[in-house]
Amino acid sequence: MPEQQILQEKKWYVLHTYSGYEDAVAKNLKQRIETLGMEDKIFNVLVPREKKIKIKDGKRKVIEEKIYPGYVLVEMIITNDSWYVARNTPNVTGFIGAGIIPIPISIKEIESLKKRMGAEKPQYKIDVKDGDSVKIIDGPFKDFNGKVSGIDQEKGKIKILVNMFGRDTPVELDSLQIKKI
Repeated sequence: MPEQQILQEKKWYVLHTYSGYEDAVAKNLKQRIETLGMEDKIFNVLVPREKKIKIKDGKRKVIEEKIYPGYVLVEMIITNDSWYVARNTPNVTGFIGAGIIPIPISIKEIESLKKRMGAEKPQYKIDVKDGDSVKIIDGPFKDFNGKVSGIDQEKGKIKILVNMFGRDTPVELDSLQIKKI
């Protein structure tokens, strides 16, 4: 990084990594900070995650999902040394910015991200969408087929149009009661 580009303010920056290596990059970077004595320049390493409810094979699971796959957030003061340590961590492809000059992300974005990460109530992750054909696997309409006509992500409920007596009838079911055909 060119000498004249040194910024002396602590800000959040985004490192681009190979997808799937975010945790390894965070761990390696934390080790490098300790080993190379960069605690006064690199303060925080974060892989943003949020809790979601995923419904698969009729089972409801709470999972932690990366909010930005392929990215790691780093709170640091940019100097030649700190830039070099972060940029040359294994599996890092570079900083997000203009050329080799990292561009910080706003405090507002960081606060909104932290709020999203701290959300206690996970969201439902339903792997069907409007218009999908589904089979009802539980409840009074068991073994009926239908089409998804609406999804309530908040409650994990799905509205299905079931053909009964020659006409489509809307039925609201829990997302655990259906499976995609």
